[in-house]
Amino acid sequence: MAIPSGATTSIILRLEMNKETTSFGQIAIAISDAGGDIIAIDVNRSDKTTTIRDITVNVYDHKHTDLIVQAVGAVTGVKVIHVSDQTFLLHIGGKIEMTPKTPIKNRDDLSRVYTPGVAKICMAIHEKKSRAHSLTIKRNTIAVVSDGSAVLGLGNIGPEAAMPVMEGKAVLFKQFAGVDAFPICLDTQDTEEIIQIVKAIAPSFGGINLEDISSPRCFEIEKRLIEELDIPVFHDDQHGTAVVLLAGLLNAVKLIGKRLEDCKVVICGIGAAGTACSKMLLTAGVRNLIGVDRAGAIVKGEVYENEAWQWYAEHTNPERLSGSLSEVIRGADVFIGVSGPGVLKVEDIQRMAADPIIFAMANPTPEILPEEAEPYVRIMATGRSDYPNQINNVLCFPGIFRGVLDCRASRVTEEMKLAAAKAIASVVTDEELNEYYIIPSVFNHTVVERVRDAVIQAAYESGVARKTVRPDSSTTTAKPYQLTL
Repeated sequence: MAIPSGATTSIILRLEMNKETTSFGQIAIAISDAGGDIIAIDVNRSDKTTTIRDITVNVYDHKHTDLIVQAVGAVTGVKVIHVSDQTFLLHIGGKIEMTPKTPIKNRDDLSRVYTPGVAKICMAIHEKKSRAHSLTIKRNTIAVVSDGSAVLGLGNIGPEAAMPVMEGKAVLFKQFAGVDAFPICLDTQDTEEIIQIVKAIAPSFGGINLEDISSPRCFEIEKRLIEELDIPVFHDDQHGTAVVLLAGLLNAVKLIGKRLEDCKVVICGIGAAGTACSKMLLTAGVRNLIGVDRAGAIVKGEVYENEAWQWYAEHTNPERLSGSLSEVIRGADVFIGVSGPGVLKVEDIQRMAADPIIFAMANPTPEILPEEAEPYVRIMATGRSDYPNQINNVLCFPGIFRGVLDCRASRVTEEMKLAAAKAIASVVTDEELNEYYIIPSVFNHTVVERVRDAVIQAAYESGVARKTVRPDSSTTTAKPYQLTL
């Protein structure tokens, strides 16, 4: 078995060692030979003949864990008592909880938090529904909604299995932007049912983040909800990806001295993310855009049953190029991958224009590995955290929702998304900009601040902001999770 690389989690091995026959060095060698990285060692118990130790090891996946356990178990005098996965331990009982903002210490507190005092709040909202934005959690709460049909790279695994992802999204909203988010995983994949359920729960929320809903249903669901609700609806798999992609691309072309409007851009994978990325690129000024899917290039003038592809055919590929990725990529300045592993070959890159830009964003395995592409590309980006230039939606959705909630926007417009992309790009200064740093870190708190302010500005200019007093940008001088809301 090949030893994997790029650890993504860690395990704790509880081992019983015979002191007379075994040294710790033998165990360390076995773990190292199996590709493991020891990061902590603790003695749990020891006597004259045996020692029980807890060894924390970085690993790649469950197959790598099995490889290490087998290697350690083969050492004479060692018994593997237990193996704990740190990621599983973190998820026990879920990753989020609800806590009260106001403690109830006496009868007076109780009477104001609940009955009878709460009745006057209910009647105030009954008289004017908009008061719910200031008198309830609606002001700062969004729903993260999924049907479990397209979860990460795992596919249609269902609502229960989607919950850890939606919980994780809620954690990110709170950590990075102070937004309260709640996971809603629906036990239906019927388009109309999803629309009606989300509409029914909408009064409790200030916005809806759609997540991991398969294409093409996601297009209809988002479109209808935007039309039928008066709060922002944002499908992050589409628009979050598009915003961060554009942010990185703006800095990439700036670095190599090209203009977006002059670039030939080939995008592979015309699903939800690919379509949204294409629309964002067109909005930003790209004129020569060619989309490629399994059957080859989508050609202007052709008729397609897929409604999204029909739109694509009407708005892209001005030269009407046809054929496979390898054929249409000739002379391209930019390749964008939102498809699957291994679809881009070194020979394809060699057919591109000088100083090629590659955004291979398939996860967990990109369209081409950076190690393969590096000798032939000028700028390389992926969706992974273990390589430079990670195209990560976390750079986008916290700041966008912080902005729309703060100005009470009724929707997210194209102008707001474009403003968010430019704001993310602006965080990387001219002095910092280089081939390995075209996009800021997700832990740079300036990102949320700038995205929030840019989104609010664009919301007022677009006429979708409903807060009469414009939010003061000075509230973002603290770290995002310390915002004064």
